[in-house]
Amino acid sequence: MSADEKTRAAVFGQIRQFGDPVLKEESRPVEVDDELRKLVDRMIKIMYAADGVGLAAPQIGVLRRIIVFRFDNEVNVLINPKITWKSEDTATEAEGCLSLASLAVDVERSNRIRAEGEDLEGNHKIYEVEGLKARILQHEIDHLEGLMIVNRASREQRKDLMARLRNVRLPGED
Repeated sequence: MSADEKTRAAVFGQIRQFGDPVLKEESRPVEVDDELRKLVDRMIKIMYAADGVGLAAPQIGVLRRIIVFRFDNEVNVLINPKITWKSEDTATEAEGCLSLASLAVDVERSNRIRAEGEDLEGNHKIYEVEGLKARILQHEIDHLEGLMIVNRASREQRKDLMARLRNVRLPGED
């Protein structure tokens, strides 16, 4: 196993996978402090190492309302996020998830949303986004509610996903 493969295996060892009960739990609000900043740094490192565009704290076993995500190669952090508005127009597209061995299913999401929360300095942040950015925020905020893309997939897609999950190996598994 190469050094890159070992690193990737170590990273995926930190990401909770589908079936882990923590991924079904609702996260609790947090206040910004030094411990939270360390957690955010860890989340960002894991997100990059796993080649993800977003990561929610429950995905690493921490039931706190924290998400990190990348928009245009810029890292963003949102503490205690909530979606305060969604457009009625939607789109169905394939979505993957680091907690589903990066398998994808079709998920219907609002095309535009407004999400609010705080940054690491405690400043109020508002994201009014559309398209992929809206999809990323909805996906990560779902994790804070104990929801995964499996919960939003059709019955047929869920059955297909379960079958594919039986044959998937995470990095580092032989």
